[in-house]
Amino acid sequence: MGYGNLGDAAIHEAVIARLRKRTELQIWGGAHFGCATLLGVKGSDCMHFTETDVVGAKVIDPNPHEDGRGRFMRAWCAREFAEHGLDFLPVQANMGFSVQKGTVRGMHLQEVPALEAKLVRCTRGAIFDVALDLRPESPTYGKWYATKLSAENGRMLYVPEQCAHGYQTLEENTEMYYMTSAFYTPSAVRGVRFDDPAFSIQWPLAATVVSEQDRSWPLVER
Repeated sequence: MGYGNLGDAAIHEAVIARLRKRTELQIWGGAHFGCATLLGVKGSDCMHFTETDVVGAKVIDPNPHEDGRGRFMRAWCAREFAEHGLDFLPVQANMGFSVQKGTVRGMHLQEVPALEAKLVRCTRGAIFDVALDLRPESPTYGKWYATKLSAENGRMLYVPEQCAHGYQTLEENTEMYYMTSAFYTPSAVRGVRFDDPAFSIQWPLAATVVSEQDRSWPLVER
């Protein structure tokens, strides 16, 4: 199926419809293999989901299969996410590389009509990864949660729609990778300052590199 004549919104809906159809066939049609079959993990899911201080944000730890070759682990599964109440179907993936330790990127989100959830992981080095709740109706509005993601621990952070995301590199030459549930839409991009006193995010290191854009987001009045 081609999407050449469709706008961004229509492309997004078409992609999601195809993904949902394919996923439903695999989840409910019995066409998938269990985690134990695929990875040799006995009596356990491929991923462990943990609630956080931000409603809807979850820490996801892999359950890797390790042998003499190294390790193999699952990075995303529509079935397992659905079983844990997460309706997340990625349509885009991005990578970021930071040279200097202490680099801060964020805090970013997208608004209507391009609300996006994110699934973040670190593929080289380590990051202090943050989800900030900016949903006015949320019981955890204004709260933030952070965890260490590294290439070694394989941990991921799921960031819900309308929550800002940002991170600080804990090592030099760090690379992160994240998937999103919506296409990048410049007109829908919003942000808040990483050092906004309204939220008082406790970054572990002094910020060494911050973009001009991230220093210029407006402060939030609470």
